[in-house]
Amino acid sequence: MVQAINNALDIKLSEDKNIVVYGEDVGVAGGVFRVTEGLQKKYGAERVFDSPLAESAIVGTGLGMALAGLRPVVEMQFDGFSYPAFNQIISNVSRMHNRSRGKFNVPMVIRFPYGGGINAIEHHSESPEALYAHIPGLKVVVPSTPHDAKGLLISAIESDDPVIFMEPKRIYRAIKQEVNDEKFTIPIGKAKILTEGTDVTVVAFGAMIRECQRAMAMAEEAGISVELIDLRTIYPIDKETIKNSIQKTGRMVVVAEANQSFSVGSELIAIANEEAFLYLEAPPKRVMGFDTIVPLAQGEKYYMITPERIFYEIEKTINY
Repeated sequence: MVQAINNALDIKLSEDKNIVVYGEDVGVAGGVFRVTEGLQKKYGAERVFDSPLAESAIVGTGLGMALAGLRPVVEMQFDGFSYPAFNQIISNVSRMHNRSRGKFNVPMVIRFPYGGGINAIEHHSESPEALYAHIPGLKVVVPSTPHDAKGLLISAIESDDPVIFMEPKRIYRAIKQEVNDEKFTIPIGKAKILTEGTDVTVVAFGAMIRECQRAMAMAEEAGISVELIDLRTIYPIDKETIKNSIQKTGRMVVVAEANQSFSVGSELIAIANEEAFLYLEAPPKRVMGFDTIVPLAQGEKYYMITPERIFYEIEKTINY
């Protein structure tokens, strides 16, 4: 995924001189995870550069650049570091198109790695997708594979709306996949059915897709047919794909790493109830993080979602 994102940035930097990439350590060092490695050397320090450790300033200057005709792609080093920029994001970036009655667009991408599973310290393992998806005016994208990361990031950069692009750090280098070197895009707002099934719909995104696939192997041994949907875009959310799948299977299990209460999982259950209630044969179920801060390294394993936990809820839903 690291290479795929780097390739997407490389393609867009080469074809559009209005694109600038900057943030915390993205220039000289190539980012803390080396996602932007080599880009400053190739495109120069005027287009790929380091910023101060000031997230509100990073987003605020990006907003100004976007309004002046540039297309900034800014990076905040970790998920929890995005919170100091929240005022700029909610008060200005998300509202500018509406505030100006359509006169101004904000073609801006805000990137950051998200999620746990790497034994990190505090503020390095957050999953804040629901916070940003709740804000009108923002698109929120979470890829789960190298291929999708490239195609979705190119689409995000080409969007005239601000996009929160969350990269699952746990699988930055955990998955290898053949990815076309040429430019391609994946539409924002469209989920993907990874595996078709008949007994239960499982909806997930980001790093949880891999855990669901491991749980599906257990389900297959138990004779359970799982339809797996990769959400890919948190907002706008693909209600149609979810609705059609639930109407086919009659059951839904949502898997996401974030805290359970007031979450994307909650929204998906609302969609199931509103769009496919008469087709449900069991209550929709969430398999999510606990309503607490992600523990530090020694306790993190008790927080992270395992394939066994996912399979347990799939089997319970089937036997309801």
